[in-house]
Amino acid sequence: MTTPGPAGSTPRAKRVDARRNEQTLLEAAAAVFVTDGVDAPVRLIAERAGVGMGTIYRHFPTRPALLAAVYQHQVEALAEAGPSLLRESGDPGVALRQWVAGFVDFLVTKHGLAGALGSDTEGVNTLHQYFVDRLVPVCDALLDAALEPGSSGRVSGYMLMRGIGNLCIGGGTGSDYDAARLAGLLVTGVLTARGTTPSASVRDREACLGPELRG
Repeated sequence: MTTPGPAGSTPRAKRVDARRNEQTLLEAAAAVFVTDGVDAPVRLIAERAGVGMGTIYRHFPTRPALLAAVYQHQVEALAEAGPSLLRESGDPGVALRQWVAGFVDFLVTKHGLAGALGSDTEGVNTLHQYFVDRLVPVCDALLDAALEPGSSGRVSGYMLMRGIGNLCIGGGTGSDYDAARLAGLLVTGVLTARGTTPSASVRDREACLGPELRG
């Protein structure tokens, strides 16, 4: 039996509260990074989360730690969103479009990540591999649901993600370039195109969105 603390809260409840507070901070940071970039002042994140700056530093002592946590948080959110959108939407094509819209926001957030992490090349590479391993299968599943089985116009998840990543270059904060709109047009083409799509090599898979992740 767990003995309540001075305030009547059990250690388990405190852990749940801590995780909830951390999620709030990560969501606030992600939103700020979309609008102000990864170099945005910590005070903006604190203001959006409704906490003091000290609270952020208690959870994430350094900016690289915060950036890596936000990145992983967004990857997990996208990974979970794919199946959820398929369950909730009556149209797999709509589910794919909604997922791509979230993916575009994610790509905007991560521009400049490599520079912000400094010399931690190993950390950047690890995050990139984590991103590929988690999200390519999700995108493949969405495409499988949205396209007819055996469709000759079928593209792979990594190919679509790489194309969207290229479209998102230069589409960050303050830009007149509408990456989200172009990504939507690309999805329209994927959903309607017919023809033979060449298979990709293992090297292409490893390169998926690599240039964008690295800066």
